[in-house]
Amino acid sequence: MALTIGVDVGGTKVAAGVVDDRGTILEKVRRPTPSTNPKETAEVIAEVVELLKGKYADVTAVGLGTAGFVDETRSTVLFAPNLAWRDEPIKKKVESLVGLPVVVENDGNATAWGEARFGAGRGEDHLVLITLGTGIGGGVVLNGELYRGRFGIGAEVGHFRVVPDGRRCGCGNRGCWEQYASGNALVHEARDLARVAPAMAGRLLELGGGTPGGIRGPEVTQAAREGDPAALECFRTVAQWAGQGLADLSAVLDPGAFIIGGGLSDAGDLLLDPIRVSFGEALTGRGHRPLPDVRIAELGSAAGIVGAADLARVPAPTL
Repeated sequence: MALTIGVDVGGTKVAAGVVDDRGTILEKVRRPTPSTNPKETAEVIAEVVELLKGKYADVTAVGLGTAGFVDETRSTVLFAPNLAWRDEPIKKKVESLVGLPVVVENDGNATAWGEARFGAGRGEDHLVLITLGTGIGGGVVLNGELYRGRFGIGAEVGHFRVVPDGRRCGCGNRGCWEQYASGNALVHEARDLARVAPAMAGRLLELGGGTPGGIRGPEVTQAAREGDPAALECFRTVAQWAGQGLADLSAVLDPGAFIIGGGLSDAGDLLLDPIRVSFGEALTGRGHRPLPDVRIAELGSAAGIVGAADLARVPAPTL
């Protein structure tokens, strides 16, 4: 049984796990991320790897998944928005600390690969993963291989622009898809509705402590599950944007399936049903082409660890 370690490096936590060749996590560990100090971040990554190595001596390699731009050689993080990594040679640093081969990958790509190999994408050689969380992440698998682009930074789907001069995005542009179809977008819709139509948004305001600013994603989901019309309208608005984005991606990539993950996917059919409707209505050539499936991700927060660990295997795994 071949074992590798997958590490999910986020702005607040470093989570790592020993993963076997069936995608099973045998043991996990996590530590806070010293996100403002690149040297300390590398040391924390090494700490969790060494801890797991000490318990599983037959570990052969390490896969690091992190939000940000990873170069084509899977060794340098060019830019990470939530970490102090700018042209950071993290592969070399971690290898020198742990004495194992290291592969670095964007966390969306790692998650897509995990779902493709062991989750909701099993059996599909052409898929797109969309993570609807604070923003929108993504990963693309084409012909059974992870698509990374010429420079390694492909599949940043949250930042294709859907509204010229629209809402300002953290990437520096305006009108990015993630400003309209993410968890943050859902909260934006709910708070805006509560401000302009407080009588309609009574349940949302109640759950938010009486003010629009107190409304968060879990409150909107709870109200929607109760059948609250205002919360359901917010979900429909976000789902409409999400479905239109999937239709645009279908026009370019023609996948067999979309896998929807991220925190917003916890809403299940409250989100998925209106996304499917919007997607079907916006798809180019609808009625004259196969309709890609739209599925909820299966691996949850473990997908990044599992995918990163699998990508570290030699020889490289395939679907």
